[in-house]
Amino acid sequence: MEKRRFRRMFSVASLSFLVAGPVFGMHIMEGFLSPSWAALWWAAVPPALFFGIRRIGRVTRDNPGSLFLLAMAGAFIFVLSALKIPSVTGSCSHPTGTGLAAILFGPAVTAVLGSIVLLFQALLLAHGGITTLGANIVSMALAGPLLGYGVFRLLGRSRLPFGWTVFLAAFTADLATYVVTSIQLALAFPDPVGGFPVSLAKFAGLFALTQIPLAVSEGLLTVMILGLLQKYAGEDLAALRILPERR
Repeated sequence: MEKRRFRRMFSVASLSFLVAGPVFGMHIMEGFLSPSWAALWWAAVPPALFFGIRRIGRVTRDNPGSLFLLAMAGAFIFVLSALKIPSVTGSCSHPTGTGLAAILFGPAVTAVLGSIVLLFQALLLAHGGITTLGANIVSMALAGPLLGYGVFRLLGRSRLPFGWTVFLAAFTADLATYVVTSIQLALAFPDPVGGFPVSLAKFAGLFALTQIPLAVSEGLLTVMILGLLQKYAGEDLAALRILPERR
């Protein structure tokens, strides 16, 4: 029984690999931020990881079957965030994959999964860096999932169809990551004339050209993946209280 369920879960996770392609660019790259800005973003990481690790322990203890979903969510983040499209100097645009994990487990668990993915990419794939890892974690593993989860919970109380709720949550998680990245870059590199507001408008505008279509695509893919999970792992989703009661 467990082997059959694992094969089903593996098949669902494998769908995300169908979108894999060439890898370009990286997250905010090593040495791109000054030491002071790098340290500031790093300071926000340990408390989030501490809380997230405790949350993972509680979730897996209460729902042992969630280990399959946890592994799949981490793989989904890794695959999607490895799809790089060159964008603003020193950074790139790519899907994040964090919306699915935020829907399934909440922002605390997603913070740990996203941080592991970002660390692995920085050390072994040269995507990002150690000094900028804190900034990348804040934007992709903390801010994006938190806002995406907020949208999911807020819209979950409405009469909006469940698929639309999932789509908008994943869309928000993706796009919010790049709003925060734009803020980080604008703070570190303010415009010589207009300062932070002008710099933010420039960075956000450049990111929007590639990121909005990517956010739409990620939202649709997340709806598809969650639909398959409803079919093959409905009991696990029910245990996590993901599905709306009206369904």
